[in-house]
Amino acid sequence: MPAEHPFALALAQANNLGEGIQWHASSGRWWWTDIEGACIYAWTPGASVTLQVRLPERVGSFVHARSGALILAMAKRLARLTLPDLQASGSIAAEPETITPLEAHLPTTRANDGRCDRSGNFVFGTLDEANPRQRIGSFYQYSLAHGLRRLALDGVGISNSICFSPNGKRMHYCDTTTTRMMVCDYDADSARVSEPRLFAKKEFDDNCWPDGSVIDAKGCLWNAEWGNAAVARYAPDGRLLGRYSVPVSHVTCPAFGGPEGDQLLVTTAREGLSTADLMARPLSGSLFGMVVEAGLYLPDPLFNDA
Repeated sequence: MPAEHPFALALAQANNLGEGIQWHASSGRWWWTDIEGACIYAWTPGASVTLQVRLPERVGSFVHARSGALILAMAKRLARLTLPDLQASGSIAAEPETITPLEAHLPTTRANDGRCDRSGNFVFGTLDEANPRQRIGSFYQYSLAHGLRRLALDGVGISNSICFSPNGKRMHYCDTTTTRMMVCDYDADSARVSEPRLFAKKEFDDNCWPDGSVIDAKGCLWNAEWGNAAVARYAPDGRLLGRYSVPVSHVTCPAFGGPEGDQLLVTTAREGLSTADLMARPLSGSLFGMVVEAGLYLPDPLFNDA
């Protein structure tokens, strides 16, 4: 584990399971979900307050749409939410409109990680919450043109690390339970994928699991390491280029952005930590950030609901 902490506190929070952070340029805000808190948050850099959107169901991931709406991968359904003011602050309750149910035949699964591909389709995965966990989750693509299509990838216990190469022709993902990060060729129009191949594997004796990932403009992948208090950067060929330490152990998802595009922020979690762990790291569940070199920020497309 790295000895230094290049990541510093950006916003103190107590999210149970902060995930899915993203920079939304149109609103000039960072957005993320607290999955177990069943809330979406938005924060303008420098502001002292956030927007908290309280929802009736957990949100594993979400994307912004061209129309200004949000497309939500809720626990057991895809839904659409239109907020009256993307600049609002304070706490509000919202009831999204259901688009389609998710895995009604699998009562122990829920939606998890996801983002838009380079063509503006929402790609997300599911996980199994049963104990013991089974690899019965799947990966999906949702678009207005084709609806919900399952990707031909093996079942997963915990879907994570979904992101796309700058040209959109490669999809990265992982099953967190295996510690193996995978990559496959990806065709957005047909929702077809090639046979997956190993991208990188977490080789640690201690507790280190791959969580969310993001691709930078150079094609490098940045992966949040749950349990290892770090974000790792990999070259496009899977070589480890560096590891950047975070002051708390459960790091969940990184994202580039900010007003100048030179920030890398991560969400973190309190889930799974003991009372002693939380006393030692009381800022668990907060946002942490660091300054990065100019030109790394590669925006995800907005969901195509034109």
